[in-house]
Amino acid sequence: MKSINEDIKKNEYKHAYLLYGSEDYLRNQYKKKLCKALMPEEDSMNISYFMGKDIREGEIIDLGETMPFFSERRVIVMEDTGLFKSAADKLPDYVKELPDYLYFVFVESEIDKRNRMYKAVNAVGRVSEFSKQDERTLLKWVAGILGREGRRITQQDVEYFLTKSGTDMGNISKETEKLVCYTIGRDVVTRADIDAVCTTQIENKVFEMIRMVTGKQQQKALELYYDLLALKEPPMRILYNIGRQFNQLLQIKELAGHGYDQNGIAGKMKLQGFIVRNLQNLARQYSTEELRQAVEDVTGMEEDVKMGRLSDVLSVELLIVRYSGTSKNRKL
Repeated sequence: MKSINEDIKKNEYKHAYLLYGSEDYLRNQYKKKLCKALMPEEDSMNISYFMGKDIREGEIIDLGETMPFFSERRVIVMEDTGLFKSAADKLPDYVKELPDYLYFVFVESEIDKRNRMYKAVNAVGRVSEFSKQDERTLLKWVAGILGREGRRITQQDVEYFLTKSGTDMGNISKETEKLVCYTIGRDVVTRADIDAVCTTQIENKVFEMIRMVTGKQQQKALELYYDLLALKEPPMRILYNIGRQFNQLLQIKELAGHGYDQNGIAGKMKLQGFIVRNLQNLARQYSTEELRQAVEDVTGMEEDVKMGRLSDVLSVELLIVRYSGTSKNRKL
């Protein structure tokens, strides 16, 4: 990101850029920023966009050989082409000899660094990775957005906000905008504001559901499950997320047993620190054996549903009832 900003600041550009990584929001923001710098918005004749895996290399090269119309540059943007994971034929060699007026911008979610296209762009151009941001960055980013709109918020409430919004920056941006609009006329954003307008992500609803189960609040856990069904969330996806959540609890339990602290666990599992802290609070309610059994039970339920021995809706209900039971002999 810094290298792209420097290129824009100096108005000195590479002829090929590859923007890739799992953080869609940042990737798209820098795509727009770079394209705007390379080509004025009013010039639509000299910038072309291609999307998807049906891209034809010969067509791209022919367009690249076409001189720009009353402009110093021609820009070709190619997105989600798969060229950086599959075998490209002509473009890798062409990238190494681009005309002075031609600029390629590639935007991909996944790449293979052994790929010929990657090696070609990396050799003559600029490669920038946009990965999921860490906890500190997200906290500062949310506080910064609100600050520019004249709002203040405590760190604890930013953390709470992120437990509802998730860590996807695109979704965070939308949820933050809702908070700004909701608090017009006030300068402090509170937890009550967050609860009033922010949508809890599915994964976080599952976390809340398991928290209710752990606290033996069976009715509330079932209500959360029925809310998810009302939102048209497939039961099998809910079951998958329950299994994923219990597997995370098991990993945290085992890592803590090996002496890892919160930061160490967060680094190992590639999770934000506040997420680990919340999961640790749940993990303490279970023994390692109980968590292992929970993961096995979810796997068994998935198999029963696939084999037609159990309905998908009932499978989750049974898990909730079983885990939130008060019997000391309950099986997890």
